[in-house]
This record gives sequence, C-alpha cells and structure tokens, in this order.
Amino acid sequence: MANIATYIPPGEQDPIDLAWMREALIMAEEALANEEVPVGCVFVKDGQAIARARNRTNEWRNATLHAELEAIDHLLPSHPAPLSSITLYVTVEPCVMCASALRQIGIGRVIYGCGNDRFGGCGSVIDVNSSDQLDTHPPFVAEGGYYREEAIMLLRRFYMSENQNAPNPKKKATRVLKTDIPPPPSGYTTPSSRPESSMQASRERAGPDATEGIEGDDESRSKAAESAGELGRPEENSGVGKSTTVGRQGLPIGSTLVSTPRESTPIGR
Repeated sequence: MANIATYIPPGEQDPIDLAWMREALIMAEEALANEEVPVGCVFVKDGQAIARARNRTNEWRNATLHAELEAIDHLLPSHPAPLSSITLYVTVEPCVMCASALRQIGIGRVIYGCGNDRFGGCGSVIDVNSSDQLDTHPPFVAEGGYYREEAIMLLRRFYMSENQNAPNPKKKATRVLKTDIPPPPSGYTTPSSRPESSMQASRERAGPDATEGIEGDDESRSKAAESAGELGRPEENSGVGKSTTVGRQGLPIGSTLVSTPRESTPIGR
C-alpha cells in the first residue's frame, strides 16, 4: 500500500502547533529516561493542555499502554466523547490501534512528529483516520513533520541503549548514534489544516520565540521508523547516555520532565 501520510513542511507549520509539540517531546524524554520507547503526547483544548502521557508498556507490562491510550484513559472521565474540539500532539504517528481509538472518541485533529512505516494508522500503512470504510465514526485530520527530526533522534537514542525488558536483550556497545535523517517517505502536502488566517494570527500573537515551548507492544511501534530508514543500526558506540538532542532549529530537548503517575493496577484492570 502506498504511503499517503500527510507531512507539513517547516515553513507551513504553525508556531502554536510547534510549541505544543515541544510539550509532547518533553513527555517522550520522560519515557526515555524511564527506559520506555520515547513517545509522548499532549491533548489540547482551547489553548490548554487537558491530558499528557507517555509510553508505559514496560513499566506496567501492558502492551496497550501507548501514550495516546494512557492519556485517553485519564481524559474521558472529564471530557466524554466526541472530542472534535481537541487536538492531539504526539511525537510518533499513532499506530493502527491508537488511530482507531482516536477515531472512536471523535478526536478533531492529530499533529505528529515522525512517521510509523510499519504500523502507522494515519496514512503510512493504513488511513484509519480518514478511510470511508469506517463510516461509524467521523474522520480526523492527521498531519506529520512537526519536530520530526527530534522525534527520530529520541527513538535512535532509545535503540542505542540496551533494553533489559526485551525477551532477548542485544548487546549494543559498538553502535554509533547516527545523525543523518532522510526526508519524509511521502511528499510534503501544503497548506496546514489550520486556516491561513488563523496561522497568521497565531504567529503574530506568539512572536518569534513561540517554539521555545509553553509552560505548564511499543518497541515494535518504534521499529516502524527503523524499517523506513528513520532509525539507525550502526556498528560503533558514540554518544550513549546524552540527555540532550539538538534538532533542526537548534533547540535542546527535554530540559524538564513531567511526571504523570498511574494509579490503576498494572494487570487485570
């Protein structure tokens, strides 16, 4: 199946969207610090974050605890579906499972960082977000490319480390952290789903520093990027354990970690 994922080029990306994606990257950094596949997300409504989450599959031995589902679990009691006025910012394209859940709750818009060419549910593998074959729930807009390079580098850093939770942990002491990143697998699509008038207004309101941020089973999922050339499997070790990645705009990632502890039991909940 052809890759029909939508990527927005940097020049068309709204500063407000970029700022919220920075918040999602902070959650992904927290996941990495806790030896989880580094995917994080933030749900936003009316300019306010209403839920934040990161992957917790290793922590709870629960393959369904992708960042999106973890956030939805906390979100729905106070914000019942449909969620058409809510935007999700997530560092990696939602997998088929998560894209289906997002469509079922009626999410309005999804902004993601890098693609998921093995399990992506927003166009990289299957267009769960927009397919007319799923006519019981409304489609949602899904656009990628927002801090794509930073999201990819977080995944690469995870695969540089040895995952003791893997069935057969691999020795990785000779691997090198690759920094070259290929272009998106599909052509850029413009403009963004945000109306140009709204984008211009938000640029004027946010100013030039808007992208500095706003206050306030998963392993196979990341392998999707690897199969598409987004993750390296190099031979020598370099840079393991570094806590800061500098992306395309020269911005460091992850200076602040956000904790969202889970209260439910890990198994049989």
